[in-house]
Amino acid sequence: MNKKFASLMATAAVAGLALTGCGSGSPTGEDGGSTSAGASEGGAASGELTPVTVGVLPIAPSVGVQYGIENGIFEEHGFEVELSTQNAGAAMLPAVSNQQITFGVGNPLSVMTAVDQGLDMRIAAGYSNSLAEGDDIAGVVTRADSGIEGYADLAGKVTSVNALRTLGDLTIMNDAEEAGADPEALEFNEMPFPDMPAQLEQGNVDAIWVPEPFLTNVLADEANTLVGYSFQDAIPGMPTMVTFTSGAYAEENPEIVADFAAAMTEALAASEEDPEGTRALLPEFIDLPEEVAQNLKMEELSGEIRTDQLNKTAELAVKYGFIGEAPDPSQLFIQ
Repeated sequence: MNKKFASLMATAAVAGLALTGCGSGSPTGEDGGSTSAGASEGGAASGELTPVTVGVLPIAPSVGVQYGIENGIFEEHGFEVELSTQNAGAAMLPAVSNQQITFGVGNPLSVMTAVDQGLDMRIAAGYSNSLAEGDDIAGVVTRADSGIEGYADLAGKVTSVNALRTLGDLTIMNDAEEAGADPEALEFNEMPFPDMPAQLEQGNVDAIWVPEPFLTNVLADEANTLVGYSFQDAIPGMPTMVTFTSGAYAEENPEIVADFAAAMTEALAASEEDPEGTRALLPEFIDLPEEVAQNLKMEELSGEIRTDQLNKTAELAVKYGFIGEAPDPSQLFIQ
C-alpha cells in the first residue's frame, strides 16, 4: 500500500465509523440554509432548482451522493447539489447547525453527542449501514497466538481504535459485556488505522479495531485472527452514517427537507443497485486506485432511517457514559 493510498484510507477509516476529532473543512454554499420551503415548491413548478450544500467526508461511502448527482437523481427532484468536503466530522456539525451546510452525512453517534451537548440536530434520512450477516465492514483483530479467543478475553488488554468514545469502542464494550466481561476492564487507545497492523505485530497492543480495506489486508496475514465483527455482534445492520440537518432548518423548510430525503433515498437505492457504476466513480471521487475500488467491501447504502438500531445505539451510548441521555426520538428523527 503506497503512502498516498494509506493516507486516503486513514481518512476512509472515519468511513462513517467515527465523526470525531478536530479539523477544518471548506464549507461552500453559504446561502444553502436560506432557501425557503416556498422556493422548493416554486422551483419545482418553474423548472428552477433549489440549491443545497451537502457536507461529506472524503471516504468511499460518500460516493452515493456523487452517484445521485452524476445520474441526475437530485436534479429530477428539483435540487442543485453542491458537495462540501469536510476534513473532519467535528467541523461539519457546527457548519450544519449554522446552516452554512444544508445537510450533512456523518456518524449517528456524533449527531447524538451534538444533541446531548445542546445542538439542535435532526436526522432526515439514513445513509449507510454495516452488514447484518456474513463478513462485515469492520472488526476486531488479534494475533493468532495471543490467547484472545473472544470479546471477553479483551478484559485487561489494550485494544486500539482510531478515536475514543465512538462506534468502535462503544460496540466492543457491549460485545465484551455480553460475553461476560466487565466492560470497564477493557482498555482502549487511539491510533491511526495505517499504524495498527505493525503495532499489533510488534506486540505493542493486544488487539486492533479496523474497517475495510484494512480488515481484509490485516487478515491476509495468517499470524492474525478475527475476534469478531463488533458492529454486527452488537447491533446487526447498525447505521454507520445518516443524513442530518439542523432543527431550525427542518422547522423552517419542512418541504425541502422531505423532498431532499426522498431524493437521497432514491439516489442511495440506485447506487446500491448499481455497484459497478458506483465503484467506477471512486477513483476520481477519492483518488482511489481502480483495482482497490473494484474489490473494496462497502457498507449497505439506504435512505431508510433505522430507528430501532439508532435507538439501541443511543441506549448503549448512555449505558457506557458516552452521552448523558438519549435524544428524544420524536425530535431527533424526521419521519
